[in-house]
Formats: sequence, C-alpha cells, structure tokens
Amino acid sequence: MAAAAARYDVEKGGEGFYPPPPPQREGEREWVPWFVPVVVAVNIAVFAVAMYVNNCPAHAAATLRRGGGGACVARGFLHRFAFQPLRENPLLGPSSATLQRLGALVWDKVVHEHQGWRLLTCIWLHAGVVHLLANMLSLVLIGLRLEQHFGYVRIGIIYIVSGVGGSMLSSLFIRNNISVGASGALFGLLGAMLSELFTNWTIYSNKVHFIPYSLLPLSLQGYQCIDCNFETECNLQAAALVTLLVVIAINLAIGILPHVDNFAHIGGFLTGFLLGFILLMRPHYGWMQRYVRPSEVKYTTKKYLPYQWALLAVASVLAVLGFAVGMGLLFKGVNANDHCRWCHYLSCVPTSRWKCGN
Repeated sequence: MAAAAARYDVEKGGEGFYPPPPPQREGEREWVPWFVPVVVAVNIAVFAVAMYVNNCPAHAAATLRRGGGGACVARGFLHRFAFQPLRENPLLGPSSATLQRLGALVWDKVVHEHQGWRLLTCIWLHAGVVHLLANMLSLVLIGLRLEQHFGYVRIGIIYIVSGVGGSMLSSLFIRNNISVGASGALFGLLGAMLSELFTNWTIYSNKVHFIPYSLLPLSLQGYQCIDCNFETECNLQAAALVTLLVVIAINLAIGILPHVDNFAHIGGFLTGFLLGFILLMRPHYGWMQRYVRPSEVKYTTKKYLPYQWALLAVASVLAVLGFAVGMGLLFKGVNANDHCRWCHYLSCVPTSRWKCGN
C-alpha cells in the first residue's frame, strides 16, 4: 500500500514528496576527495622549502653591507624562514632569485635553455603567504566538491593540464617577468565547471525535484526546489549560470591589475573549459532516471545524447590543436605580442594610478 501511495504521489506531483535516490552506479558515485588535500599539503610544503632555501637573514646581511636592501620580516620569530623585506616582496615570501632557482616560469630559460619543465613546476610555487593562502582557499572551495563528484583522476588531469596551459599562454606574451602560482590550474577548474554545466544541461533542465541532490551540477547545489514549475526551473538554471559567470568575470577582472599574470588565468580557463567537455560528461537526464522513472519522464536507452558527443569531439580537436600550436610557437621563440597588439591589455590596463610593463 505504501509503495502504491508513493507512486501515486509521484505521478500526481504530490507536494513535498522526494523520491528515493537511485542505486549507485558507475559514473554516479560520490568519491572521497584526497587529491585536492594532497595538492594543498604539497603546495604548503614547497613554500616551506622555498623559505628555507631563501634564508633571508643570511642574504640580507650581505646586502646591507653593500648599502642596499632592508630588514627581513619576522626575523626574530622565523629565523631562517623569515620573509624578504616588504619593499622587495609585499606578499610575505622569498626573493625572485629563489623562485627562479626552484622552478619559476622564466621565458628565457624555457626557450633558450630548453627548461620546459618550468611550465609545470611553476604552478607549485607561490610568491608569498598571501598568494599561497588565497590560492589554497580557492582550491579547497572549488576542488573538493568537484573531486567528490568526478573523482581524483579527472580533476587531477584538469588541474595539472590547465596549469601547464596557463603557463604556455603566459610565456607566449610575458618575457621579462617571472611567473609562479596555481592560479592557472584554479581557473582551469572554473572553466571545467562552466563546460560541465553546458554539457550536462539536461540533468537539471527537467523537473528539479526528481533529481537526487548529489547529482545536481555544482552551481545549483544550495538551491532548493519542491514541485518546481517551468518558470522556476528556468530561473534556477539562469541563476546557476549567471552566478558562475559572475565569479569567473570578477576573477578575470582582478587580473588586469599590475603584477598579476592574467594570461596564465586565461590560458588555464580555456584549457579547463575544453577539458570539461571531454572529461566531465555525464549520462543525460533520461538515463539517470532509469531506476526512478516517474510516468512523465520518457525512458531512453541512450546513455549520452548526440550534442554531448559533438561537444566532446570539437573540444578534443581544439585542445590538441591549441597545445600543439602553442607549444610550437613557444619553443620557436615567437612573441605573441607581435601578432596581437592589443592583447597586453588583457593582463594589465594602465591608469593614472599605475603603469604596466612586460
């Protein structure tokens, strides 16, 4: 009787009724995140190593004898791990020489000294405590939920490949400054969230109250909807999309400030956006409902829809071509600014308060 009544409620759209979640299947499970915590721990450990190698007190003494430099920050408390003088590094971190020694992104070393490994190592280095905390907090907020839904393999690939993609684009446009940080990889995760929303649109373009909470796209989690009508469902979709676009736009806008490598952000975002179509494709709504099928939901045996395969194919081609062309131009020493005179404004916009330099 209870089962019959429950089914009747579903078919009639009974108010407040939540159907039981479907049995867990491959591709629908929730993972226990471990990749993101390990990445956070590694970044913190690498920063500690950088500060140990930096050894500000020893180098500051020699600099002061030459009549330059300044006092190390927190020398009495941190000793060898003390930060560089604030006028040299206001982010509370090591010197640029130390960062270069440990693998920072330097165009000349990548191209002329064939140190392509710097495209990868630079994403594990940070310019200071402020830089490190901002990136790791963002990684925890974004990465944990993504890894919980898609697993460490896919999120790990997106994170690392996006970081390299950001480094590649940065090297094509910026020659005279070093670059460090995980921002490109983080923007890759944001880009993947956006493409995941597009490619899995059918999951929540149908009746929201029929979908288990754990299967909702990340940007919709936190919204609650019972007995949604078409207008409410569209509002939820629009809210999810607008929220994500606003977050991305704000972060990219910050990149036009001086001393921020926005090319790494853009390169990482574009890489992650393409990888999201390739790696984060989910079975469509009808397939998700093969275990819990209200009478109004049409059952289908096709796991993925044609538009999802089309997006995957186009994204795969663009990703391969983008990396092939980008790496080819980089190691040939091509300066992308010569072919795009206005592109430098994407990384820094000069104002009356600051000037921009390469």
